[in-house]
Amino acid sequence: MAIDETSKVVVQPVNKEKVRRIVRVAIILGIVTTFEFIVAFTMHSGTLRTSLFILMTIVKAFYIVSEFMHLKYEKKMLIWTIMIPTIFVIWLIIALIYEGGAIYDVRF
Repeated sequence: MAIDETSKVVVQPVNKEKVRRIVRVAIILGIVTTFEFIVAFTMHSGTLRTSLFILMTIVKAFYIVSEFMHLKYEKKMLIWTIMIPTIFVIWLIIALIYEGGAIYDVRF
């Protein structure tokens, strides 16, 4: 019985730089998540708490998208085609929250 040449498994050496980057991003995400829990359980509800949660969510999204989705290594125009619509969506959400509050104040 002949051994098929395509069935041999070749083990690649570990790329320590990639592992180091993943560990660094995981530590940063862990620190931000820990800070989120501290804010959630120590601060009272309000604008400051909500703003902190939004800011921390944006930081976490940046690290996830840049490292794990490899957007950090893409061309600049691809990054802008993703970021510009995202900025407009964030602006839309802020505008809707602001206008919703104004309409609530007028009605009640």
